[in-house]
Amino acid sequence: MANAGSTPTRAPAVVNPEHPALRGPRLDITSGPIRRTLLVLAIPVLAEQLLNTFVGLVDTYLAGRISPTATAAVGVAAYVSWLVSMLVMLVATGTTALVSRCEGAGDHAEANHFCNQSLTLAAIVGAGLGAMIYAAAPSLAASFNMSGEAYDITVTYLRIEAIGHMPMSITLVASAAFRGIGKMRVPMLVFVVINMVNVVASCSLVYGLGPVPAMGVNGIVGGTLVARVLGTGIILSVLILGRAGLTLRRRELPITLARTRRIVRIGLPAAVDGGVMWSGQFVFLLIIARLAPNPLGEAYLAAHIVAVRVEAFTYLPAVAWGAATATMIGQALGAGDTRRAVRAGHEGVLQCGLLSIGIAACFAFGASFIYRQMSADPLVQSVGPGPFRILAALQPLLVVSIVYVAGLRGAGDTRFPLLITVIGAFLIRVPLGYFCGIVLQGGLLGAWLGMFGDMTWRAIGAAARFLSGRWVHTRI
Repeated sequence: MANAGSTPTRAPAVVNPEHPALRGPRLDITSGPIRRTLLVLAIPVLAEQLLNTFVGLVDTYLAGRISPTATAAVGVAAYVSWLVSMLVMLVATGTTALVSRCEGAGDHAEANHFCNQSLTLAAIVGAGLGAMIYAAAPSLAASFNMSGEAYDITVTYLRIEAIGHMPMSITLVASAAFRGIGKMRVPMLVFVVINMVNVVASCSLVYGLGPVPAMGVNGIVGGTLVARVLGTGIILSVLILGRAGLTLRRRELPITLARTRRIVRIGLPAAVDGGVMWSGQFVFLLIIARLAPNPLGEAYLAAHIVAVRVEAFTYLPAVAWGAATATMIGQALGAGDTRRAVRAGHEGVLQCGLLSIGIAACFAFGASFIYRQMSADPLVQSVGPGPFRILAALQPLLVVSIVYVAGLRGAGDTRFPLLITVIGAFLIRVPLGYFCGIVLQGGLLGAWLGMFGDMTWRAIGAAARFLSGRWVHTRI
């Protein structure tokens, strides 16, 4: 492992005792025990991610009580929302890398300036994506062979959700900045509110409550929109008050070319990576939608959507440990401690990997129960559990790929993960899924063989890159 075992050259950090992030108890990210520090950083992000997932699960559950058509519409919207979050990585990845590197070097003022610049960029990117998706909603619905009521439901759903993409982008980037300084609890508490409001608002709007009329499927996305806008207002209020380590300053909001270039240089490969991954997933979803004529084809699509939603219980803990790992690696490299950065990455994979084994067991043994709870359609309950049990066995590989890639991005190494994603999505997942699912008529399991191959490759590629140790020399 290149340079991993060398004696670290630790740059002296100039620490201001009045620095806002030092008020009250403070976790020593650059020199505290690695295992405990990583765990303390990861737990609030895990809670945040699970709460965020619960928003999607509530939406899917409510749709499942309405019809398979509603479940498919919510699933398509979820993929579009995922695309937005992937493209917002253009700002969020650069934000975490730069804020954490500055914080590790003791330059809190520069870390705060990068936070403010990133918020402006997030607003611009989110507004642009929202406008594009609003205009493209009919084409997106048509691409899934939707017609009649299904088409109308999906278009309306996508357009209502598009309104919330700008505020949600701001929330995601502000959360990335707070993670960069190690303040993981701020995003967690914001998502507590988002989750609670989403449950109450969505249920009220779907079924009607008092003077509120029953809105059906539109009530699901209406509640989600209300929750997201409120969450953005809360996290901006925290920044305005400036008591959580970062402060919103009007003079730092206007775009400056030098800082924007640094954010984009780091984040662009990550955003392209996210776009490529989403494109591969979207094409793969189109394959799923064409596996069989309806009603079996619609059941396959709904079963796939349920699996994606439930798999979040592995995916999002991996994201949580990945975020904690990225923070530790960024601050360790800012302080000049390359050995600690490498150890943090391995510890992140170990901790989350052990958790994923337990989750995988729950998936395998509870597959039938999960599908009965997530869909009222007997055909969906029939076709989903078998393939889902095989997917359960591959959950540790998912963790390996996500945590190591997050660690690489925390160091600013975003180009190699892009290569891994391109190969996995378009040379493995899509062609293998098409061949086994459609050409060989293998149904949902056949198509998922492409997904299984992609997951295996990404784990191998990410681990190989991290173990090489070359990423510790990344200049940002």
